[in-house]
Amino acid sequence: MIPLAFRKSTMQNTINHEEINMLRSEVELLMKERHALLKVTGAAAGLIAELDSHDLPQRTVEAAELLATSINNLTEESLQDALNAVQAAIVN
Repeated sequence: MIPLAFRKSTMQNTINHEEINMLRSEVELLMKERHALLKVTGAAAGLIAELDSHDLPQRTVEAAELLATSINNLTEESLQDALNAVQAAIVN
């Protein structure tokens, strides 16, 4: 007969492996989502950089300003990651 302590240990080990696999899957999903969001953010940053607000309707300018403010609130690292995701660069 298998000792109770061994069965508990084996069962706990199985649960730990299941939890690890579940967490691994969740992290992979989050990383894919982060990459998709970085691409959207990078594309938005590129679009904002190319806009000439003098040629846009006022409502469009307001939306662009909101987007620009959101982009400017990113950390330098996040913005650089976003630009890298779309192979763009900051040009002064």
